[in-house]
Amino acid sequence: MVTYQFEHSERLRCAFIGAGGHSYRNVYPSFQYAPVDLVAVCDTDGDRARDYARTFGAGRAHNDHREMLRAESPDAVFIVTGYTDDGDVQATALAEDALRAGAHVWMEKPTASNHPALDRLEAVAQETGRFVMTGLKKVFTPAMDKVTEILARPEFGEPSSISVRYPQSLPPMAERSDRRRMVGFLDHIYHPAAVLHHLMGPVERLSYEWEPRTGGSVTSLRFASGAVGTLHLTAGSAATSPLERVEVVGEGANVVVDNGVRLTYYRRGASLPYGRSGSYLVDDDTAPLRWEPEFSLGQLYNKNLFYLGYVPEIVHFCTSALTGTPPQKGTLADVREIMRLYEAYVRTEPGTVATIER
Repeated sequence: MVTYQFEHSERLRCAFIGAGGHSYRNVYPSFQYAPVDLVAVCDTDGDRARDYARTFGAGRAHNDHREMLRAESPDAVFIVTGYTDDGDVQATALAEDALRAGAHVWMEKPTASNHPALDRLEAVAQETGRFVMTGLKKVFTPAMDKVTEILARPEFGEPSSISVRYPQSLPPMAERSDRRRMVGFLDHIYHPAAVLHHLMGPVERLSYEWEPRTGGSVTSLRFASGAVGTLHLTAGSAATSPLERVEVVGEGANVVVDNGVRLTYYRRGASLPYGRSGSYLVDDDTAPLRWEPEFSLGQLYNKNLFYLGYVPEIVHFCTSALTGTPPQKGTLADVREIMRLYEAYVRTEPGTVATIER
């Protein structure tokens, strides 16, 4: 059951850095279902900050984040910003300032543009005793929660392989040292990479093939667990096609998520002898199970804030901050694995094998 904001007996004093379109659509509205007391909004555009403060019920607006941190002393800070002109992630330094001001930090992905920047952020978090959580929404969706539960069932067996499809272009090798040219890839690789790591654990090695017309690629993966997988970055696919697909295969069973919301579990035990089966229907106790929303009722599960994972991840962060318990997903350790995968693409030529060092 979902608890509305006004029903929470205890709330976090929260400040927000950033007043852009993404946060307006997806992050601020999620506070309706989280233990958040939004006390202030900050944006370099002061008029915009004031508009957002009025719209989302914050008491004050600021155009300087350091001034806001001093004036408001928030328990937690949400950060949704963009990139610098040279392709660096703005939110990394902002998060360090918020940590030093004594606040826990929720920040939208990407967390940092490289490993040294991530190292500095982690050092500040350890020094201040505050934590940072990154918005890895894909691992908080109801469908992904169900997949995680299914993979833990004994009858599924050990996950043996995974296939992830996601529409994303990878620039030519000659452009990958230019952070500006890599902004799009850095911004979006977090989604499929988060799913891969969450379901299968660390990637041990990879190789990929790349095509130049659209920048699409197909990557072969081997995980530390011994499982294998593919990451198909389907640049060039139609905007009207389903965005993504995830399939995990166990031992005699597999589970598929199409378009983030349609989940099918093909259970172990069905028997369809070749050449002797007159019907494709199997016993109810081994038949596939399928779930998908109906999109007709005014239910919360039909809101994209829920089925895309925004509300669940924000509630997870707020609960962690209120209880003083580090988050279990979206951690800096999770981000480090995503950055390892990203940097492997930056340095690895198509058709060669890269080992991911730890």
